[in-house]
Amino acid sequence: MPRTDDGQTIKLADYRATDFVLHSVAMTIRLFEGRADIDTTLELERRKGADAAAPLVLDGDELTLTGLALDGTPPEGDRYKASPERLEITDLPSDRRFTLDVATTLVPENNTKLMGLYRSNGIWCTQCEAEGFRRITYFLDRPDVLAPYTVRIEADRGAAPILLSNGNPTETGTLPDNRHFAVWDDPFNKPSYLFAMVAGDLDLIHEPFTTASGKSVSLAIYTEKGRSAQARYALNALKRSMVWDERRFGREYDLDVFNIVAIADFNMGAMENKGLNIFNHKYVLLDPETATDTDYAGVETVIAHEYFHNWTGNRITCRDWFQLCLKEGLTVYRDQEFSADERSATVQRISSVRRLKAHQFPEDQGPLQHPVRPTEYREINNFYTATVYDKGAELVRMIETILGREGFRKGMDLYFDRHDGDAATVEDFIACFEVATGEDLSRLALWYGQAGTPTLTVTEDYDAAADRLTVGFKQTLQPGAAGTGTTPMHIPIRFGLVGSNGQDKDAAPVQGAGVEGAVVHLTEAEASVVFENLGERPYLSVLRDFSAPVTLDHAQSEADRLALARLDPNLFNRWRILNDLVGAALTKASRRPSSATQAPLASEIIDAILGSAGDESLEAAFRAQALALPGEAEIARMLAENVDPDAVHAVIETARGDVGKRGAALFARLHADRESSVEFSPDAESVGKRALANAALGYLAAATGDPGPAEEQYTIAGNMTDRLAALTVLVHRFPDTPASTSALNDFYDRFERDGLVIDKWFAIQATIPSPKAVEIVAGLATHPKFSLKNPNRVRALVGTFAAANQLAFHRADGAGYRWVAERLVEIDRLNPQVSARVATTFRSWRSLEPARRDKASATLRQLIELKDISADLRDILGRSLR
Repeated sequence: MPRTDDGQTIKLADYRATDFVLHSVAMTIRLFEGRADIDTTLELERRKGADAAAPLVLDGDELTLTGLALDGTPPEGDRYKASPERLEITDLPSDRRFTLDVATTLVPENNTKLMGLYRSNGIWCTQCEAEGFRRITYFLDRPDVLAPYTVRIEADRGAAPILLSNGNPTETGTLPDNRHFAVWDDPFNKPSYLFAMVAGDLDLIHEPFTTASGKSVSLAIYTEKGRSAQARYALNALKRSMVWDERRFGREYDLDVFNIVAIADFNMGAMENKGLNIFNHKYVLLDPETATDTDYAGVETVIAHEYFHNWTGNRITCRDWFQLCLKEGLTVYRDQEFSADERSATVQRISSVRRLKAHQFPEDQGPLQHPVRPTEYREINNFYTATVYDKGAELVRMIETILGREGFRKGMDLYFDRHDGDAATVEDFIACFEVATGEDLSRLALWYGQAGTPTLTVTEDYDAAADRLTVGFKQTLQPGAAGTGTTPMHIPIRFGLVGSNGQDKDAAPVQGAGVEGAVVHLTEAEASVVFENLGERPYLSVLRDFSAPVTLDHAQSEADRLALARLDPNLFNRWRILNDLVGAALTKASRRPSSATQAPLASEIIDAILGSAGDESLEAAFRAQALALPGEAEIARMLAENVDPDAVHAVIETARGDVGKRGAALFARLHADRESSVEFSPDAESVGKRALANAALGYLAAATGDPGPAEEQYTIAGNMTDRLAALTVLVHRFPDTPASTSALNDFYDRFERDGLVIDKWFAIQATIPSPKAVEIVAGLATHPKFSLKNPNRVRALVGTFAAANQLAFHRADGAGYRWVAERLVEIDRLNPQVSARVATTFRSWRSLEPARRDKASATLRQLIELKDISADLRDILGRSLR
C-alpha cells in the first residue's frame, strides 16, 4: 500500500494482507547524548499463497540504515535498496523462516515532530501511533502485523537510571563506562504502533494491585523529578478503572506490571502502549492548588480510557487504520460509562452530548465530514477526529440501547473470546452481537459507513375524543462532503409519555411496529406509533438520554417544552429540552437586524432556567448545567449559513445579562453559599457545588458590572477551580481594569514555574471576548514562556484562540485568520500533526457571512499554495476547500 505522508490516497477497498508473516521482534536500543543506535532482529516467513518472488518492503521515515544482515550474513548490494523512507529486499526464502537484522541510527534531540523516538526535557521516549515506529527502524509498520517483542535498552546510568519498555522486566545489569541495561519481554502479540520505550531520570509512585482472580500486579507512575506527589489522584483513578473493568466487562489485567510515564512534550493526550502508557503530563499531574475540577475529571477519564484500551485496542487491535473507531469509539464508550458510574450519570451524559454537538456535529456539517469508518484517507493522523471518537462511541451506545445491557454484555464477551489476539474489523465486531443475541444489526451497521447527522422529525396528533395519541417519526440524511449513502438506518428512540403529575404513563402502543419497552426502533424512512386510553393528553418526551446522534426536529409547542423542562422525570431530557429552547431563541435572535438591542429570551424561558437553577431537590452539578447557555460556536452551527459572529456574541451577552438581572437574588445566594473555606475534595458533590457557585458568579458580573465579588473570590480562593473562575470573570468581563490586571499579574507570579498552570494563563487571555484579542495573542506569542515546540503551549494560545474565541478569530478585517495562518506555517515546520489539528478550526468557514467567508477562503488558498507545507497540513487545507 502507498505511504500515508506522500499525498497518495489510501483506500479500504485496496486492503490485502502482507506477503510476509512476522513471528518475533528483538530490539537493542543504545542511547547516547545526541544519538541513538537501534538494532532490530525480525523473524519472518513468507505467507502461504504469497508470490514467491515478492520482495520484502519495509517502511521508513527519515531513517539512516547503518547495517543489514539476512540470517546473519550481509546481503549483496543488488539484493536491497534503501532510502530514508523505504527498505526493499529481494530474493528471500520462500519455504522457511528467516531472520533479518536491521541497524539504524537516530538523533532523538532533533525530532521536533514528537513521533518515533525523541527526547523531552532530558527524557527519551517514544510515540508510535499511528506510523511513528517507522521513524525508529525499517518495519512492516501497519496494525495487522502482530508479534511478541523483546527489548534491551542501554544508557548512561546517570542520565537514565530508569529504563522502561512494554511487557514485564526480565533482566538488568551493568555495563562499562557507567552504563547499564534492562531487558523487557512482552509475550502478547502487538502491532508496532503499540511499541514504547522510556529512559530518563524519573521519580515514581507505586502501589500493588490484586486482580479479581488473585493475580498481583505492580502499578507505577513515573514523572519528572519532584512531581510524583501530583500523580496520586491518577494512580487512584487507575485502580478504580481496573476494578470497574473487572466488574462491568469481566476484563482483568494480564501482565505483572502496569507503568505510566508523564511527559511534558506530547502530541496527544496519552498513548495506550501495552503495559507502558505514555501520557501528556496534563492528564497525570494535579493538586488542588494547580488543577481545576475539569482537570480532575480529565485525568480520571483519560487514565481510564488508556487502561481500557488494554482489551479494546491492545489485546484486540485494528486490522487497518480504517477500523480506528473499533478501538477508539468503543473505548470512549467504555470511559464514558466508567465516569457515569463514578460520578453523576445524568451530568456525564450531558457533558458527552455537549462535546458531541460542539465538535462532531460541525465536523459532520462541513468539508471535513467523513464516516465513522472512512473508506479512504491521505493522512491517517488527520482522522483522529470527533467523528471517530465521539460519534463512534454513540454507535456503540446505540447497540447497547437496541440489545439491552444483558444482550450487549453477551456480544462483548463473544467479541473478547473470539478475537483475542486478532486485528479485527467493524464487521467482526457487529457479527459478535448478532451471533450472541440473534438480532439483525444490518441497519445499525450503516451508521459506520454513512457520513452526516440525520434529522429525526417527530410529529404528534392527539385526538381528545378518542383519547388517542399518534406519533410520527421520519428520518432524513442529506448528502454531504464525504459523498456517502443516505439509506435509512436503525435509530433507537428512547421515549416517555409524561403525565401532568410528572410521572411516565404506563402505556403500550396499540398500533405501530418497532416498539420495545420505552424504545421506538425506527429502521425505515418513516413510521408511526399509536397510544390509547391515556386519560389525558400526555407530554411526549423523545430522544431521552440522546439515544441516537441526530438533529431533532420535534414540532412541539413552547408550552409543552416548558412543562417538560419542569416535569420530565428523565433529567437528561429535562436539560435537553431547556437547552433546545434557549438555543432556538438565541438562534432566531441572531438572525434579526439590531438583534443586540432586543431581549432574545422570553421571560418564561428565563423563569425555566432560574427554576432549574434554584431547585434544591436537584443535584448542584445538574443545576449548573441548566445555567450554561449554548456557546457562540453552537449558535453558529445552528444558524448554518450567513453567520455574523459579532451578532451572535451580542445576542448571547444580552441573554446572559437578562438572566443575571432577573435572577440576581438567586445568584447572590448561590455564590454566597460557596464552600471556599472547606477543604478541597474532588468528589462529585463538591464539584457540583463549586460549578453552581461559579456559574452564579458569572451571572452576577454580567448583571451588575461589579468586579467586587470576583476580586474577593480570587483573593480568598483555596483551590484552582475557584481562583481560575474568578480570574476568568475579571479578565473577560473587566479587561484592562486595575482589578483584572492585578489578578492576571498575581496569577503569573504565583505559578510561573508550573507550565501546566501557565498554559491556563495563556488560554484565558486567548479567549478574551474582544476583537482586540488578536493583538493580545500576537503579543503573547513573543512572551518568553511561549514556545512553538511544546504542543500544550501551542494549543493553549493558538489553538484556543482559533477554536474558542469566535469574536476575535472571525474579526471582520480578517486579522484573526491571518495571524493563525502565520503561526500554522511556523508550527508546521516543527510539528505537522499539531499544525494540522489547529487548521481544522477553519472547518466552518463556508457558513460565515460573505465578507468573512471571502477572507477565510483567501487565507486557506494562500496557505495551500505554499510549496513547503507538510502532507498533514495540506490534507486538511485541501479537504477544507473542497
